Amino acid sequence: MSETAIFGQTRGMGELIEIADKETVLAPFGNELAAMGRERSEIVALTADMGRYSDILPFRDEHPDRFFNVGMAEQNLIAAAAGLAKVGKIAYCTTYSVFVTRRAYDFVAIACAHSMANVKIFAGMPGLLNGYGATHQATEDINMMRGIADLTIIDPCDAHELRQVVRAVADVPGTVYVRLLRGHVPVELPPEYEFIPGKAARLRQGDGSVGVIATGYMTGRALDAAKAAADQGVEASVLHVPTIKPFDTDAVLDFAGRHDRLVVAENHKTTGGLATLVTEAMFDAAVLRPVIRVGLEDGFFECGSQEYLEAKYGVDLPRVLRAIVDGT
Repeated sequence: MSETAIFGQTRGMGELIEIADKETVLAPFGNELAAMGRERSEIVALTADMGRYSDILPFRDEHPDRFFNVGMAEQNLIAAAAGLAKVGKIAYCTTYSVFVTRRAYDFVAIACAHSMANVKIFAGMPGLLNGYGATHQATEDINMMRGIADLTIIDPCDAHELRQVVRAVADVPGTVYVRLLRGHVPVELPPEYEFIPGKAARLRQGDGSVGVIATGYMTGRALDAAKAAADQGVEASVLHVPTIKPFDTDAVLDFAGRHDRLVVAENHKTTGGLATLVTEAMFDAAVLRPVIRVGLEDGFFECGSQEYLEAKYGVDLPRVLRAIVDGT
């Protein structure tokens, strides 16, 4: 059997793995933003020549007079968004997460966060979601953005949560950085789930032997792995942490204290992201538990499909399952 048959083909610009038995929603970000545009005239949208690959085109098509494409100039994108925010607009802007963090970092820090500018950055294809190699993979973006004061950071799990995030951030003061999911985005969370900025949510209750703390689309992996682990006699709990900053320390510590050991799963390097936040919080509170970090090691990563990259670098479902069941 060929590698393509095993791992699938590289998708266009960071579309998520298609899972046959899961519901998906096409372009939840752009469609929800377009709907909000009908309700709130102060919303504007900008992109750095990445409209198609950030799913923002539904807003452009419905509200062309409030849409701006600045071209491949990410610093200009953030500066223009900050300027629009200063005259009363809520500026939603999109490009690749790697370009926001590596090319426009100072503009996010000073033009936006320093002034509490009402800019909402939806950063596409974080971590290994882009198959085009190290130049396009923002595997350290959470670590970088955590260093900016007065910046909110959100890593949604699925289409259901992403739509809620699009609406919620309009009323979050100041600048927000959201790790954007695009294309046909799976639905992982139950219909009753409610995103609350700054709050973690327990999605599954186990028997206290092992707890999984996850963020972003890795929460979906954690839920699937926990279900598979139950078939092997291991009942794992799952805590979803969508807001990275401000961090819900109280919820994490309460969860950690109720489990014998922990697994932290994220689509990010294991340094500087969710695992670092969890272990820092536990250390400060003298909560001692073994922690397995499921994430990316330090390094640059090659091109390939999402399936291939996840399997090679150890952030796929089997890796999470092994951490839950075997503790390795």
